[in-house]
Amino acid sequence: MNLTRREFIRLLGLAGAAGILPSHLAMATNQTQDINIYDFPKFGNVSLFHITDTHAQLNPIYFREPNVNLGIGAAKNQVPHLVGKHFLEHFGISPNSPEAHAFTYLGFKEAALKYGTVGGFAHLHTLLQQLRTERGTGNSLLLDGGDTWQGSGTAYWTRGQDMIAACNLLGVDVMTGHWEFTYTEAEVIKNLAAFKGEFVAQNVKVREEALFDYEFMDAPGFDEDSGQAFKPYTIKQVGGSQVAIIGQAFPYTPIANPQRFIPDWTFGIQEEHLQNLVTEIRTNIKPDLVVLLSHNGMDVDLKLASRIIGIDVIFGGHTHDGIPAPSIVKNRNGVTLVTNAGSNGKFLGVLDLDVQSGRIRDFRYRLLPVFSNLIPADLEMQALIERIRAPYASKLQQPLAITEETLYRRGNFNGTFDQIICDALRNVNNAQISLSPGFRWGTSLLPGQTITMEYLLTQTCMTYPETYRREMTGAEIKMILEDVSDNLFNPDPYFQQGGDMVRVGGLNYVCDPSANMGQRIQDLTLDDGSKLIANKKYTVSGWATVGSKAPGRPVWEVVAEYLRDQKVIRSLQMNTPKIKHVTNNFGMM
Repeated sequence: MNLTRREFIRLLGLAGAAGILPSHLAMATNQTQDINIYDFPKFGNVSLFHITDTHAQLNPIYFREPNVNLGIGAAKNQVPHLVGKHFLEHFGISPNSPEAHAFTYLGFKEAALKYGTVGGFAHLHTLLQQLRTERGTGNSLLLDGGDTWQGSGTAYWTRGQDMIAACNLLGVDVMTGHWEFTYTEAEVIKNLAAFKGEFVAQNVKVREEALFDYEFMDAPGFDEDSGQAFKPYTIKQVGGSQVAIIGQAFPYTPIANPQRFIPDWTFGIQEEHLQNLVTEIRTNIKPDLVVLLSHNGMDVDLKLASRIIGIDVIFGGHTHDGIPAPSIVKNRNGVTLVTNAGSNGKFLGVLDLDVQSGRIRDFRYRLLPVFSNLIPADLEMQALIERIRAPYASKLQQPLAITEETLYRRGNFNGTFDQIICDALRNVNNAQISLSPGFRWGTSLLPGQTITMEYLLTQTCMTYPETYRREMTGAEIKMILEDVSDNLFNPDPYFQQGGDMVRVGGLNYVCDPSANMGQRIQDLTLDDGSKLIANKKYTVSGWATVGSKAPGRPVWEVVAEYLRDQKVIRSLQMNTPKIKHVTNNFGMM
């Protein structure tokens, strides 16, 4: 069903009047305050829609934005490293508004109760239908920045095929990837063969030594002469303009994730190759618009935009930054618009462009929060989601515990559900210290909600979930923390791999993000106050090893056992480090 803007707004009002929406939201629709988020006129002749990092969340969820997102060096107090009131002030967003809730953690519990859940592919589909109808046939594209096939139980059990079906119905035209590569090469190729859109990645190549016996000669986009594993770019006709879309997969995939799943593929930023490709496209094809669909992370995209000439727009992902306005980056030959569209299906980026005679004359950008209580679910998409979930429903709905705390994952140093994972690893595996990776995916829960197996899987579900228990020296533990902190706080974005600081259980420390490599982690102590000794051995439990497969049970089994035993989660003792030298840093409240 295609909806005009007037019909869409009318449906919202009818939903409220019929009692489909909570009473406070029904009132809001009558007052048009919240609806104005979605009620904006068409502009220009080219419309590009962008989703990224949905992490397989087909249904609406809660998602708390970070209260710590530190920028170091030149990035201090710059987008995207702003949180709370500093974020609101920078972008001119009114406190206590729907947008304030969508973009910041401020008053999260109260605002979540007021505005409800966000995201959901059925609600996103309805919003996209409205926007496509307003802009007219052939005048828009939907771009997916990746991290789409991973992050839920159904994605894990179907090896990402559930998300292929959902994205096909959603109408994704072009995508690139990252966590997609944590399935095997064969599974990636199989999924892409079923994908109705195009997969592009200029920076993924087949290793020279693998080319002679490469198993996937029929892979979509594979080019034996260049060694490109996938199509580097595609050309689309949109609104009477020729649009080139270049793919940039996550550069550090074989470092941040197990290379054993994709042994034949190489990655990297490939800056020189990208510049040559942009120049070639500009020279030979002469498109009206050049777009980079990126999974670099926003800081990397900002640096890349300052160095590569000829790219008009970068649609970015990976770091889960929901940024309501593009950054305009100057380079030697003009400017590039850099955007980032959040995560978990919570936002839809809408870039409307007036493209004439091979250049952008003007643009309008909106990052739309997808409030599921304000947007009717598309019935066809909802039926597909229910079919996908049906074989696994009883497993997903298993109750594990009740939470009296707000549970969340996102933030540079710790989150309440991260602490639960760490506590579970220590308790169940009888360890002194626990380590848990600072993945930025994972949804939120409100006090009083049930922690189900489905919710646990949104925090932990991936293809290398095995746990371990082993001895490590104090020096080895410190080295791990130093290595991860350098990844997070290196002042050169090209040495950052995204993600947040490794979470710890039973261990406390001081972190100085501004210090040099090897000196950021200080004053390590156990929970009993005793100092961590460099040459002493400690029992450590963790999960998600990137090298060889760990020997233990999947982490969700360990955490489920712990939650069933606890029954109620309350009064968490957080192992959050003390942070030094962050005075007047707007990435921390």
